[in-house]
Amino acid sequence: SKTRPATRLAMHLDPSIAGYGGEMPNDSNTATEGPPIIVQRMYEATLWLIPKAMRFPRAHRFTVGDRIVNHSLDLLETLASAAYSTQRASLLEHANQRVNGLRFLLRLAKDLQLLSTESYGHGAGLLEEIGRMTGGWQKSLVTRR
Repeated sequence: SKTRPATRLAMHLDPSIAGYGGEMPNDSNTATEGPPIIVQRMYEATLWLIPKAMRFPRAHRFTVGDRIVNHSLDLLETLASAAYSTQRASLLEHANQRVNGLRFLLRLAKDLQLLSTESYGHGAGLLEEIGRMTGGWQKSLVTRR
């Protein structure tokens, strides 16, 4: 049966959905290239970032906090789209820009004392891993040409 990419992603991230076993379906619309683990890592990072940003003081929650949440969600959506697209290069370039933007936003949050040094270190580590994975994915596309 054919399912939409978003549905396949949801079933992959949460195997309990409709009794689905967690394996990605292998039909002609499913991209098999590219590491789906990057989407899972960004999903986990987003789950960690959103509550942190929502605890910012009101003066910064709707500025810096919203920007962090929006960048994080955009990055998650972009990586998920890249996992199921044949036009990966431009999506990964956008994802790389979002990773860099998030790095600066987290640094700003730390400097404004909205995040503890420990939280900043954890978030920066998550983004470092996602950035490395995104760069590796980009390089793998170049070497295949």
